[in-house]
Amino acid sequence: MGTAKPARTARGNVGVEEFRGKFRLRLPRSITPLGKQVIISTGLDATELNRRRVDSVANWIEEEIITGQLDPTLERYKEKLEDYKRPQLSIVKPNTPQTNLMELWGQYCAYMKPQLASTTYRRDYARKYTNHIKALPTKDLGQAIAIRDHLLSQLTPNAAKRVLTYLAACCKWAVVSGLVKDNPFAGMSEDIKLPKHDSDAIDPFSKVEMNTIIKAFEDTRPHYAPFVKFLFWTGCRTGEAIALQWKHINSDCTQITFSESYDSQLNIRKGTKTGKARKFPCNSQVRELLTSIRPPNPDPEQSVFTSPTGGIISNTRFSTQVWKGGRTSNKNYNGVLQGLLEEGKIERYRCPYNTRHTFITLMLAEGLTVSTVAKLVGNSPEIILKHYAGNTVPLSLPEL
Repeated sequence: MGTAKPARTARGNVGVEEFRGKFRLRLPRSITPLGKQVIISTGLDATELNRRRVDSVANWIEEEIITGQLDPTLERYKEKLEDYKRPQLSIVKPNTPQTNLMELWGQYCAYMKPQLASTTYRRDYARKYTNHIKALPTKDLGQAIAIRDHLLSQLTPNAAKRVLTYLAACCKWAVVSGLVKDNPFAGMSEDIKLPKHDSDAIDPFSKVEMNTIIKAFEDTRPHYAPFVKFLFWTGCRTGEAIALQWKHINSDCTQITFSESYDSQLNIRKGTKTGKARKFPCNSQVRELLTSIRPPNPDPEQSVFTSPTGGIISNTRFSTQVWKGGRTSNKNYNGVLQGLLEEGKIERYRCPYNTRHTFITLMLAEGLTVSTVAKLVGNSPEIILKHYAGNTVPLSLPEL
């Protein structure tokens, strides 16, 4: 009899196990009406490459459970696993030199896809970096220097460095696969020196600025005022606030469970950034806020914060049109922060994510321990120490 043993990784509720030299998936009992255990045998040998492939399918299933799109027959996932068992045919014959970067990138994406979370693949590989490559004036690998110079002229040093890092990874794979003879981007990103950032890399609002911003939203954008208050007063990530539903808040509004995040670009719900749910105890300020907007008998699936039309808040539209403001297409938007900046009521512009930095900084200044703040916001104590604790400067020092 074979004994099942867990693989080196398990993806939340969808377990990946090794059994008799093969991988199999153990699905959560919650997906069946009677709570029966469901196991999918993959037929794939327990190798490192297959482990990554099976992990990607496990992640896919988890996302579809969260978003309510699970295929109850499980056929979609079984077909994907069957694809992995078939011999993989190369699009380009080995040892055939290729110089078109767009073609190589497409093949590299196909290679990486089963090894990545579907959200990472769709957001970064299929969209962001593909668009950067499409925008290049030349796709000829022989013009690597010209490509680098173009990226530096069109993007920030940080963004250009990231694109070159991905291009180098693509070409490194292509060399190993016999598709190109050398990697013209090797080491290129390392030569780009990024500007040094001091402690203002974490740039929180002051308490006065926070209250000024809240007051401005109450006066000019009252629909979004509770949303902005919640961001400042809980320090949650913007996507976590957007994903929050009334089922995540207990009946007397004394505790919140942050277990999901909403990706406005991909229009999907997913787990939190760390993959872990966390409990947040509400102080009287947050409790009164939630009580004031809570319907008498809320639908558990109803969003706590919505757009003015009652739909899901778009992080992008909120950031560019409501928070910052400016010209988008043929329309001008009067952003709250831009107005405050012009009136001299805030020192400089900062994006909505800085509400999180503000909460963390203020909580540390109030004397909460690093570990406590880390648990509240879903970070590690090391991250809090590295990025925040050193930036908290008291207004006065004790006598010695």
